[in-house]
Amino acid sequence: MAATIALTRARGKLGAYVALTKPRIIELLLITTLPTMVVARQGLPSLWLMVAVLIGGTFAAGGANALNMVYDRDIDSVMKRTAKRPLVTGAVTPVAAIVFAIGLEVAAFLELWATANLLTAILAISATAFYVGIYTAWLKRSTKQNIVIGGAAGAVPVLVGWASVTDHLSLAPVIMFAIIFMWTPPHFWALAVRYKDDYASVDVPMLPAVASLERVAREILVYTVILWVLSLLLAPAAHLGLVYEVTALLLGAYFVYRAWDLGRDASPKKAMRLFSYSISYLTLLFVAMGVDTLVRHP
Repeated sequence: MAATIALTRARGKLGAYVALTKPRIIELLLITTLPTMVVARQGLPSLWLMVAVLIGGTFAAGGANALNMVYDRDIDSVMKRTAKRPLVTGAVTPVAAIVFAIGLEVAAFLELWATANLLTAILAISATAFYVGIYTAWLKRSTKQNIVIGGAAGAVPVLVGWASVTDHLSLAPVIMFAIIFMWTPPHFWALAVRYKDDYASVDVPMLPAVASLERVAREILVYTVILWVLSLLLAPAAHLGLVYEVTALLLGAYFVYRAWDLGRDASPKKAMRLFSYSISYLTLLFVAMGVDTLVRHP
């Protein structure tokens, strides 16, 4: 009986630490990393390198997310969406979370340096520094442009993936970075429409909490059109072919349509549909990059 209770507690504690890393967000970041590596290699990189970069990227992103939760624990306790996070419930103490996060960041840096190169390690840690220091500690609570600028942190994994293969950066990964940078506001604002009252309750000026849904829809449309253009410009920059070009054209056209439709009949329900599609869009776009490359360079 005692052993069963101890095992249950251990599982609960492990689950709390995993929750600190926000695994669903990490999953989306890694989805963009692997296809980027394939495009950079113009073929399939070694299995060892792919696994190593995924591990290092997971550690870096997980540490950043844990530090974000430490800083935001005051507002997380007020917002309904975040009320069950480990630091709010007391499942993990702030000191333990900080030690855990720093340990992940150190492990990420050393692992990526050892298995890839120094540039890859520096880029991964720079994303954490930007996310925690610039977005979480400064922008999030001070400006409605918070997620616009802060979204740069979520775009760094493509630079990490590219650098791990080539040990340098070029125009193609910069455009990939710009694609995710422009994708982030439509994606996050669409979700924030649902939780605008939560953000308003803690004075976080997320755009849907401080502007009308019509204004949010207009901004989403602007960013989505720019995103579509960037996705098409990537083809010549990254030497991508017909598979990617057709996919980018169709996915982007439908994304623009969904954004336009939200502006035509703005509602939280349509905003959530747009949010759901945005996840599929990014996933399919990057999968198309990898597939296109492997078809032409098996």
